[in-house]
Amino acid sequence: MAALWRRRERLLGVSGLCRTVRALSGKNEYDLLVIGGGSGGLACAKEAAQFGRQVAVLDYVEPSPQGTKWGLGGTCVNVGCIPKKLMHQAALLGSALKDAQHYGWNIAQPVHHTWSVMAQAVQNYVKSLNWGHRVQLQDKKVKYFNMKGSFSDPHTVRGLTKAGKEIAGALEYGITSDDLFWLKESPGKTLVVGASYVSLECAGFLTGIGLDTTVMMRSIPLRGFDQQMASLVTEHMESYGTKFLKRCFPTKVEKLESNRLQVTWKNTDLGTEETDSFDTVMWAVGRAPDTETLNLEAVGVKTNSETGKIIVDASEATSVPHIYAVGDITEGRPELTPTAIAAGKLLAQRLFGQSSELMDYDNVPTTVFTPLEYGCVGLSEEAAVQCYGSDNIEVYHAYYKPLEFTVAERDATQCYVKMVCLREREQRILGLHFIGPNAGEVIQGFALGIKCGATYPQLMKTVGIHPTCAEEITKLHITKRSGLDATVTGC
Repeated sequence: MAALWRRRERLLGVSGLCRTVRALSGKNEYDLLVIGGGSGGLACAKEAAQFGRQVAVLDYVEPSPQGTKWGLGGTCVNVGCIPKKLMHQAALLGSALKDAQHYGWNIAQPVHHTWSVMAQAVQNYVKSLNWGHRVQLQDKKVKYFNMKGSFSDPHTVRGLTKAGKEIAGALEYGITSDDLFWLKESPGKTLVVGASYVSLECAGFLTGIGLDTTVMMRSIPLRGFDQQMASLVTEHMESYGTKFLKRCFPTKVEKLESNRLQVTWKNTDLGTEETDSFDTVMWAVGRAPDTETLNLEAVGVKTNSETGKIIVDASEATSVPHIYAVGDITEGRPELTPTAIAAGKLLAQRLFGQSSELMDYDNVPTTVFTPLEYGCVGLSEEAAVQCYGSDNIEVYHAYYKPLEFTVAERDATQCYVKMVCLREREQRILGLHFIGPNAGEVIQGFALGIKCGATYPQLMKTVGIHPTCAEEITKLHITKRSGLDATVTGC
């Protein structure tokens, strides 16, 4: 989200800066103009409107190469968090049906999943959110333009209607996660290219609903996350049925007479070239900022030449004083909906509410919704070692078995929790990492304590809720340094 704002002399005692948006109906002036109707942009716009300001939002979705498009709300609502979590839930229900037999439920086998029923329900819910966003903007008297924005000068934006090496066949035959969430029919046997959290989450729920799914990863999984935890996530996925092509990269996609897609790839470990055919090839190799039409260079907004992202300071200001950016478009910020929303609200409050509070990007919790979820807050073990040195940190850890897994005889090999602390007397908690059921719900609660500077002794004084997976965190006492077996025994 990029935003322009106009200062008013009567409020701030400085000379006014006027910017306008040229819409189809002519020329209009706004106190705040938001380009991009995602989570951060909408939050900023609605917050500014509450201060009685004239606000407008420009949002336009460029269809994917396969023609998929969607409504107002950005990535999270349409092709991210919301449809992803609902399809993840569909897969969890499939696992629950298997467990149910161990608990006395008589369920006819084989159980069959119908993609079209799930997809229609998910898509209908997403469309209801699109409509809800439009209603909210209207209620708050925020003007909405379904068009792209392009700077014609530093204070004027025109409304317009309508990277990397290319792999042969990628655009013609492949889809992205954007397309996956809007497919009307099952994708069938699927190759997911990439090892980001989006890739693994999609591969996880595709496997969970019974589809033959393969992940192709060139290097490491979940780059930027704790790598011990990332390895456990992929190990569980493999045991769950997802296939992995490690240290491989695709070179060609061809359509066969059968309409299947033949993928050719190189295995860097073996130095060989291999092929297989799939019904669907999904690219999950990251999102590139769509800033080309913004014409940022012409008005002096600096971007990172490698990533294309907008460079901002602690106040979300760009290199042009009255132009700001929040959310995924900004360099060095977490690509997470809650941080974009919080940053957008705080920006509006600073611009129009005489606040000085800045967004704090430290200790932001997040969760990867793979079949066995991974939630974390704070530093990874690698980052803690890099910041403080291995001699100055203590890592408490445990392998545990969720009670729900016992009767169902489910494997809990990868259910693991670790806490990274400073070794000093206070033992402040630097990072907490949890793999297991409902990881997001577990981490969300502990995130408050860690945000407030919680220490290991304080956590040990916290009484756990029994029997839960979360209570295992309150019982951590084995350190990695000790070399002792960290497997939890007893109840």
